[in-house]
Amino acid sequence: MRRAAALAVFPLLAAVAVAGCGSSSSSSAAAASSDSYKSVTVSGTFNKAPKVTIPKETGTGALLTKTVIQGTGAKLTSAEGMIGNYVAYDWSGKTSKLLGSSYTQGAPSIFVGSLLPGLETALVGQKLGSRVLAVIPPKDGFGTSGNSSEGIGASDTLVFVIDIGSTFTTGSVAGTQATNGGGALPTVTAPAANSTAGPTIKIPAKTTAPKTLQVKTLIKGTGAVVKKGDDIAVQYTGVIWRTGKVFDSSWSRNTPLTTVIGEGQVIPGWDTGLVGQTVGSRVLLVIPPADGYGSAGASQAGINGTDTLVFAVDILAAA
Repeated sequence: MRRAAALAVFPLLAAVAVAGCGSSSSSSAAAASSDSYKSVTVSGTFNKAPKVTIPKETGTGALLTKTVIQGTGAKLTSAEGMIGNYVAYDWSGKTSKLLGSSYTQGAPSIFVGSLLPGLETALVGQKLGSRVLAVIPPKDGFGTSGNSSEGIGASDTLVFVIDIGSTFTTGSVAGTQATNGGGALPTVTAPAANSTAGPTIKIPAKTTAPKTLQVKTLIKGTGAVVKKGDDIAVQYTGVIWRTGKVFDSSWSRNTPLTTVIGEGQVIPGWDTGLVGQTVGSRVLLVIPPADGYGSAGASQAGINGTDTLVFAVDILAAA
């Protein structure tokens, strides 16, 4: 699974300046070592893997952000998601290790939702086409708890280099809904213009749920085709056919879901129904138990082992 923003919700060729030649005073050496963040350097061209040099001393300093390459596109806002390339390092003590790189993954990554505070500060307001360096102290990263699953300690510094490629809306997809489903399928009603709420789903009265997976494209997007193994960002609402009630909605959290599609990271009905769709589409999925949570159901969401699930999914981005 590609982990674009795993650290975000969770995304160099220059000499490192060192204090202390023979004539340096102890005070100047202390001053230099008190902000080793400024000694991190980056070189290389946009959308090519950068060379990052991190000094072999303990990382110290305040949050450091630097525009290494100035882009010419529109400025990234806090209301948008972003697709771009990145490398990330964990700087612990006098050593550093690579945490992840979209360049080795072979495709850009998606940044959306609750980013690390230092990363959000570094990215918001930057122009598309920019390369940005962010050297993030613990208080602007994972805080005093660190992130044990990534091997990041409580006192570790994070170093990101991010190439800002493109942006996408985090609300509903644009475009006219060509069909709302209906008949033997649920009816999906689009939200009001400029609404932050998602579409509503109405289960047809006195109708038995279909026994097989049903996929219907309600809005046909004009973006790229979603492929197996892509990172995707979506907004969705899920309803239980039996009750007609919403059991989950990303719109209610105002935060898109990001996941790898087609590789078992989500329920089978999503993997089957969303691969092959296009970015910008709204898709109705009617998912029988075998393609959902199986006979075990999902009791925490009120889903029984015999429940059919209904989703309206807006595909916002794929990378």
